[in-house]
Amino acid sequence: MILLHTCCAPCAIGAIPPLREDGEHPVILWHNPNIRPNDEYTKRKNALLHFCDNERLTYIIEENHGSDKFEPSICENCYKIRMDFAAKTAAAKNIPAFTTTLLISPYQNHELIRQIAETAAATHKVAFHYKDFRPHFRPAQKTARQMGIYMQKYCGCKKSNE
Repeated sequence: MILLHTCCAPCAIGAIPPLREDGEHPVILWHNPNIRPNDEYTKRKNALLHFCDNERLTYIIEENHGSDKFEPSICENCYKIRMDFAAKTAAAKNIPAFTTTLLISPYQNHELIRQIAETAAATHKVAFHYKDFRPHFRPAQKTARQMGIYMQKYCGCKKSNE
């Protein structure tokens, strides 16, 4: 079993199959306080819930959005907040490892995510499972479109939508 921090349904579509190929059973975690505005947050969360229900995936929803904790090092702070929460949740739920769908995006800083997630894992005494999901990015987008799943046009934070 592995906790999969999930930023959106299209990214989950690409990350879940390779995890299953590794013999993992992903439990989906929604914790994305960076997403703005609130209607965008709701669209993404609802799309993920719909996908999880259709795929019969277990999920954990943490309602927390619109936070101002992302300035000035916006991406680094965002990664820290979400990876720490994922590690803490994995530990609390007795799930031995976690990973994140952020690792599917060619636009995210993989090395920084990895470094931050490994620190969070050590702090909370769980494992961080690094997997480069980037080869699945475009196919996952195509599948999401075919399924009629909402596709966002930016990372989620105020800065990425400017």
